[in-house]
Amino acid sequence: MSFTRREPKKEPQPEEKVIEINAQMDGALTFGDPVNLLITGKFTGKLDTKGILTVGPTSQIEANIQGDNIILAGKVKGNVTAKRMLVLMPTAILIGDVTTPKLNIVEGAIFQGRCQMMDDFLSVDDLAQYLEIENPAIIELAETGKIPAIKDDNGWKFERSKIDQWAAAGKVKL
Repeated sequence: MSFTRREPKKEPQPEEKVIEINAQMDGALTFGDPVNLLITGKFTGKLDTKGILTVGPTSQIEANIQGDNIILAGKVKGNVTAKRMLVLMPTAILIGDVTTPKLNIVEGAIFQGRCQMMDDFLSVDDLAQYLEIENPAIIELAETGKIPAIKDDNGWKFERSKIDQWAAAGKVKL
């Protein structure tokens, strides 16, 4: 009798979809849901994305860019705010100011501007998931000053490093 090793069934993975823009566009481009966006043409205006934004090596962008993860390989003139990470590939030319918690400049990239390394900020939803606490409890802790928080026009935000210090100090009491 022979036995064959049975491989576990793999769940089918959704095909990663990439939206590619290979055209000349002017205006504002905003994505509310996470996407994998690749720009290979010319764009002028404002870009506001979630997910991954890749500016291809032949791209020419004149825009302020905001997104989660941004990879630049082309020419960009404008300010860039990456909420998670910004990568400047060897062919990238960036003229503008940068705000990001993580920055990777690969040898050969050109960057002219100022850089502000911000800490990683969490929303109420993100922090509730991070601490495994219900949203109303997070809001109550913030409103009573029992958790390090910053109030702005969009509600509460939380600096991850301060939350980690707060939790490590044993101040998590509900």
